[in-house]
Amino acid sequence: MIQQGFEAKAYDGTLLRGTNIIAQYAPAASKRIVLAAHWDSRHISDQDAAPENRQKGVPAADDGGSGVAVLLEIGRLLGENPIENLGVDLVLFDAEDYGDGENNNPTSWCLGSQHWSRNPHRKGYRAKYGILLDMVGAKNARFTKEEYSRYYAQPIVDKVWRMAQNMGYGNYFVDQDSRAVTDDHFYVNSIAKIPMIDIINRSTETNSGFGHYWHTQQDNIDIIDKRTLRAVGQVMLATIYNESMGRF
Repeated sequence: MIQQGFEAKAYDGTLLRGTNIIAQYAPAASKRIVLAAHWDSRHISDQDAAPENRQKGVPAADDGGSGVAVLLEIGRLLGENPIENLGVDLVLFDAEDYGDGENNNPTSWCLGSQHWSRNPHRKGYRAKYGILLDMVGAKNARFTKEEYSRYYAQPIVDKVWRMAQNMGYGNYFVDQDSRAVTDDHFYVNSIAKIPMIDIINRSTETNSGFGHYWHTQQDNIDIIDKRTLRAVGQVMLATIYNESMGRF
């Protein structure tokens, strides 16, 4: 495991000391893919309906925690069932959610992935592609084809969604395009030049396009559904093992 420390100044002037966490499987393999999530939580619940809650940190069961949980289980299974001809790097980005929620300042978000994209954990690091998991645990989640994912990595979007649908998970991986989201994958694509897609829950029932619990105190374990986590985890494992056999 690699702990990549960094410092970054947040939008409000706070000096953040963050840590990206990287696990390497089959580190000697030249062919690699990267799977990522963010492991921090938002420092304020600025979308909470109750004013007294808005200065509280978000519990982050889904917005951060769910992606980390899926990657931890993938890591456990890769340890028990190793692959030699495909390297898999699991990256947990820090300081993704300490962004400016009031002004349109996209570079204030995703500070850990911006740092990693400019300073990868290995000199000259390259991956064939990457997959980001963000908010992948809520009941009845809808993973749509996000715009930046389509722009930078359309073939990967198509393959992952087709695989998910063939596995019977079309109710989660819906065949629908959605608008761009400033998320860690944007900086991996634009700075590191690694094509990365974002698997992220997009709601049609809220103005934000995210779940009703997004950046509130309601982002707790009660909104997590093990069936959603299982669907995402199984699709990721199918992607890894099919890639290792040259079938993806």
